[in-house]
Amino acid sequence: MENQTAVSEFILQGLTSVLGLQHFLFTLFLILYMISVLGNGTIVAVVLAEPRLHTPMYFFLGNLSCLDICYSTVTLPKILAGFLSKHWSISSSGCLVQLHFFHFLGSSEVILLAVMAVHRCVAICNPLRYTVVMNKQVCLILAVGTWTIGFFHALMHSFMTSQLRFCGPNHIQHFFCDIKPLLKLACSSTRLNLILLNIVTSCIAMGTFVITLLTYLYIITFLFLKVQSQEGRRRAFSTCASHLTVVALLYVPAIFNYTPPLVGVSSRTDMLVSLMYSVVTPVLNPLIYTLRNQEVKSALRKLLFRKLILGKV
Repeated sequence: MENQTAVSEFILQGLTSVLGLQHFLFTLFLILYMISVLGNGTIVAVVLAEPRLHTPMYFFLGNLSCLDICYSTVTLPKILAGFLSKHWSISSSGCLVQLHFFHFLGSSEVILLAVMAVHRCVAICNPLRYTVVMNKQVCLILAVGTWTIGFFHALMHSFMTSQLRFCGPNHIQHFFCDIKPLLKLACSSTRLNLILLNIVTSCIAMGTFVITLLTYLYIITFLFLKVQSQEGRRRAFSTCASHLTVVALLYVPAIFNYTPPLVGVSSRTDMLVSLMYSVVTPVLNPLIYTLRNQEVKSALRKLLFRKLILGKV
């Protein structure tokens, strides 16, 4: 045990070793990253610039967009650098930092989606008390709580992983430093790490998912039993459809990856599933919310018109 050398860097498997495919994937992921940053950045800018959007709904949407920008930045630049340099190494400290921010932002996002579901429930099912229940102080507390819980959840994993010994091999069967493939390389016992992953992380993923599902079941029941207007139902369902789409895109693959599997899952399957919520979802979120939301589209047109007019003056 004394002669074992500590690993100073890890080698990521990457997505493919085929040269021609690497060039194609570099272009594809660069476009996806640009769409994610520009799309989500535009939502944040519009929400900040347009006074009519200074409401709880758009406050939470702005938080979601901030999370998505950071979330895609955790993995995509490293993937792009790997395609360019053909060198998929990452230092041990860099690996821990990537692991921390990936789980920090990911867990914060699933919690935020549950918060947004509860917000929708209050807005639709109790509109007379909406401004009282969802006041600025409550919204701020919910947002700060979301980011704080996510941070400490990730800190737990990064701290516990930092206590492990890695003495080789150092090839991570993934395209970024995720906790499951990293634990497979540890030379010391990972029992406590796996318990925390299976209990705490699964509870956060499944708990928020159940809360979101129950909330929307309550909303749907309320709309059918209490709302007589077809137009009222249509508007409510239209508003909720965007959120439910985002929930499905994020929760389903995340639950697949981080809840205890019934059977063995290959590293290739893990990577494909991870691509969905780490790369694809941050790109689709701004498209889903802006294409289905007239207020955001109207505010965006107003902002662009204002910039064009000011630019000509």
